[in-house]
Amino acid sequence: MKIVEANIKVRYQETDQMGVVYHGNYLVWFEIGRTEFLEALGFKYAEMEKEGIVSPVVDANLQFKSPIRYGDDVVIKTWVDQYDGLKVVYAYEIVDGEGKTAVTGTTSHVCVKKDSFRPVSTRKKFPELHQAYIQAKGDL
Repeated sequence: MKIVEANIKVRYQETDQMGVVYHGNYLVWFEIGRTEFLEALGFKYAEMEKEGIVSPVVDANLQFKSPIRYGDDVVIKTWVDQYDGLKVVYAYEIVDGEGKTAVTGTTSHVCVKKDSFRPVSTRKKFPELHQAYIQAKGDL
């Protein structure tokens, strides 16, 4: 299984009144991890969008384990948890500077046509990405 890591230094504006990272920012960090993951596979969202395809989040799940604060260094670990040729589920682990898991979660995505939001088979439309997902997941 391929795991890609992205590093983040927590900015002040990402924290809430309690001095911890506001929960909504973790979804932004998941997107950073997902983008890094795709780039590590040799693909870019922007190229898919040029072909009229987008990949919206259709489900998100987060579990909060411990707080992260302003100035902390964190690592976003991202991998493919499930993939069936149409839907891909990315999994994430956000780890603090001491190696402690702070947040885990998943997001589910389906490729759709930008103009109609009709589903598109990754297997058919992007066969190279399809193969890369299978290899990254370790289902060879």
